[in-house]
Amino acid sequence: MRDRFETVYVDSEVSRLRTVLLHRPAAELARLTPRNNDSLLFDGIPWVSRAQEEHDAFAEALRGHGVEVLYLGDLLAETLTLPEARAELTAGVLSHRRLGDALRASVAGYLADQDPDRLAEVLVAGLAHEEIRPGTGGLVYAMMDRHEFVIDPLPNLLFTRDSSVWVRNRVAVTSLAMRARRRETTLTHAIYRHHPRFAGTELLFDPSLEHVEGGDVLVLAPDVLAIGVGERTTPAGAERLAQRVITAGLAHTVLAVPIAQERATMHLDTVCTMVDADAVVMYPNLADSLRAWTITGGPDGGITVRGPDPFLEAAAEAMGIDRLRVIDTGLDPVTAEREQWDDGNNTLAIAPRLCVAYERNVETNAQLEKAGIEVVRISGSELGSGRGGPRCMSCPIERDPL
Repeated sequence: MRDRFETVYVDSEVSRLRTVLLHRPAAELARLTPRNNDSLLFDGIPWVSRAQEEHDAFAEALRGHGVEVLYLGDLLAETLTLPEARAELTAGVLSHRRLGDALRASVAGYLADQDPDRLAEVLVAGLAHEEIRPGTGGLVYAMMDRHEFVIDPLPNLLFTRDSSVWVRNRVAVTSLAMRARRRETTLTHAIYRHHPRFAGTELLFDPSLEHVEGGDVLVLAPDVLAIGVGERTTPAGAERLAQRVITAGLAHTVLAVPIAQERATMHLDTVCTMVDADAVVMYPNLADSLRAWTITGGPDGGITVRGPDPFLEAAAEAMGIDRLRVIDTGLDPVTAEREQWDDGNNTLAIAPRLCVAYERNVETNAQLEKAGIEVVRISGSELGSGRGGPRCMSCPIERDPL
């Protein structure tokens, strides 16, 4: 039996899920308008109460399968009871150069007056121009449009997969590429550094480094990672993370997988996720064309790179199996494109051959079940407006060893 610290452990995508980090959407979604939804990376304006209902059902489905659900908002509020963490997070907000001295002083005073729960809400939902008393912010405040935010909201915090990744008992706090999301990692970074639940956790990566996002990182097997390289994760970021996991003995092989730099394929997990120890569900249009560079340890603590080779072949070789099975969804091109856009390939494995998926991807789910994969269907008509499925919305913190 592992002690409490050692139970923070993830060595696969599919072994029995024990603990997961979610973020229940709240006031930050209500900040989305036709004026700002594009810059905040949403394709539409979600119906907030329905999104919350859908998320609650997602969390309940996980609990129904014995999964402990942690909420990022709760962890953040608890972290903010610690003076060092509170000072760190408020300083991060106040350091933004656009504020100017007068408005910065006003915001500092406002934040200092908030209890941990309200401060956590402000750090996530942002602070609107109208919520600061007029006349206290100097020229910057006076020249701001009344629809602007003094502190920007973080509606994409819903997708907890992206801001941190666990590899065995270490966490990589990632470096998010899009400006609208970069402050998310200041929150996860503070939680992992200060919250008692994660005392002693070693950080494998931090937000100051090259861009890597969690949706691009798949733990294919206990010693094998795949990292997508595309719109959100750079080659330099993939190289840095690969070298660190290899040097730390957390993996012997990392596959760098180029993906199209497009909205529909922003992360590797939008086109490919694991549903069994040797099986993936994958966007049919990419099954035969996806390639991978193989990264292994090199002399003097460096790395060796070879390839590119077909992804499925490189993955099977690294995992020590004959082949990596692809669930043949058999979709016609139009249906395949529709269901990929609707996150049909973005499943969350609760256990081998058991996954959570959006109910609207009818054909993909049917083919998964035909292949022996049990599908827990959830609604996502509103949650999906930010382009993310069950895997995107979840950060596994503990799984049984594979």
